[in-house]
Amino acid sequence: MRMVDIIEKKRDGQALTTQEIDYFIAGYTKGDIPDYQVSSLAMAIYFQDMNDDERAALTMAMVNSGDVIDLSNINGIKVDKHSTGGVGDTTTLVLAPLVAAVGVPVAKMSGRGLGHTGGTIDKLESVEGFHVEITEDKFVKLVNEAKVAVIGQTGNLTPADKKLYGLRDVTGTVNSIPLIASSIMSKKIAAGADAIVLDVKTGNGAFMKTLEDAEALAHAMVRIGNNVGRNTMAIISDMGQPLGNAIGNALEVKEAIETLQGNGPEDLTELVLTLGSQMVVVGGKAKDLAEARSMLEQAIQDGTALESFRTFLENQDGDGSVVEDVSKLPQAKYQIELPAQSSGYVTEIIANEVGVASMMLGAGRQTKEDDIDLSVGLVLHKKVGDKVNKGDALLTIHSNQVQIDNVKEKLLQSITISEHGDEPTLIHKIITE
Repeated sequence: MRMVDIIEKKRDGQALTTQEIDYFIAGYTKGDIPDYQVSSLAMAIYFQDMNDDERAALTMAMVNSGDVIDLSNINGIKVDKHSTGGVGDTTTLVLAPLVAAVGVPVAKMSGRGLGHTGGTIDKLESVEGFHVEITEDKFVKLVNEAKVAVIGQTGNLTPADKKLYGLRDVTGTVNSIPLIASSIMSKKIAAGADAIVLDVKTGNGAFMKTLEDAEALAHAMVRIGNNVGRNTMAIISDMGQPLGNAIGNALEVKEAIETLQGNGPEDLTELVLTLGSQMVVVGGKAKDLAEARSMLEQAIQDGTALESFRTFLENQDGDGSVVEDVSKLPQAKYQIELPAQSSGYVTEIIANEVGVASMMLGAGRQTKEDDIDLSVGLVLHKKVGDKVNKGDALLTIHSNQVQIDNVKEKLLQSITISEHGDEPTLIHKIITE
């Protein structure tokens, strides 16, 4: 088998066999196939696409390029959730304990985030004492007992994907549906999930800016998952503005607690219930989405969900009493309100730019080595569609610096107030095949 033949075959629009895909992924991972040939193949895939069988084969070739986590000692169907990213994306903090509260095991592997705010681990470390440095044996034990635990990503998971992603980044082939879908799904499958629920974002704060692109990606990932034996569902949700009201690590933990108490922002609560319902169905605990949603709403109402979060924190040495007293979370020195410059309706909040403003305060990191200030961030008081009078507080800036004129300017440029406003659509589609 020769790499040049594989390149020419895909260049001419033909489907690659599983053996050809395995050959190129194994050879590239070992260093036997050079970057320039894989760049050429990636560009051919970019223009000629891949069919469902090719996408599934590419995904599994990347899964098998490194370690595969064995979660077989955890009882039940292990469900993982993946979001394609966003600003103020607090969903995992709420979803994991909520879904666990109705008996679905959530064995979560998370990393530290680059970008606007920290990753799930950074946010959870806002709780004093909480840590993810636990053994795999303890991880399995905690999930079996409490149905939820989080561990840091370990091992050599999907090295082919890491290598291929780095190459795509510098060759103009990032925006390819088969390459994006196989990249995401390979990591979820290698991490040991039996079933997968996907939150594909669309809008100005998302990777997929258009609904059409988001839908194509969601269908691609759901079909890959189902084709390789993982029950997979997806929703397409809006990221035209930040999700929820809080952007920042400790602030998002506080919002997660409020949501588990039944007092969270409407959009975050709705998204969590929609995703959670899918997790409960693919986890085999409900026959349909309506029954699953009813179970989750009951867990919030009777306090089971909040108790699940407390147990989860305490199991990993965190101070569980924060669920009653959120003032124990890190607090910024200054709370500075940003007043509206005019009256009308909020018609746009550019999620990415608001995220950048949060990072300027210290809530996120630009490089892996950067320190994060867990206490800082933003809390929105007005969302798209809300009426606002001149001088009303649009948001509160939580900062440890007094001089933040650059942050204020960035925020004012990111929020548009007009004479007329419309309520945004939060969930565009639910995809099951």
